[in-house]
Amino acid sequence: MKLTNAFVYIMSNKNVTTFYIGVTNDLERRVKEHKEGNGSEFTSKYKLTHLLYYETISDIKTAISREKQLKNWHREWKINLIKELNPLMTDLAADWN
Repeated sequence: MKLTNAFVYIMSNKNVTTFYIGVTNDLERRVKEHKEGNGSEFTSKYKLTHLLYYETISDIKTAISREKQLKNWHREWKINLIKELNPLMTDLAADWN
């Protein structure tokens, strides 16, 4: 059986006014879709093109559970989580091709 990692990620805009939390099995492809405006209607509408945070999780079911958990968190908790990995809250995918 082939093991495939899953990713839970948080996107935002450059002013960090809105968050989008998603799950994918291909983080680079999915972030590229968001940056091109093809990620989702929500991310396109609010120009959520900055990858602020991600977690690598060993299976998709656990990743989906984590995504649901984070979506229920208060904004302050999300910001604190992001700052653990990304203290300056910069776009982690800014130099991805």
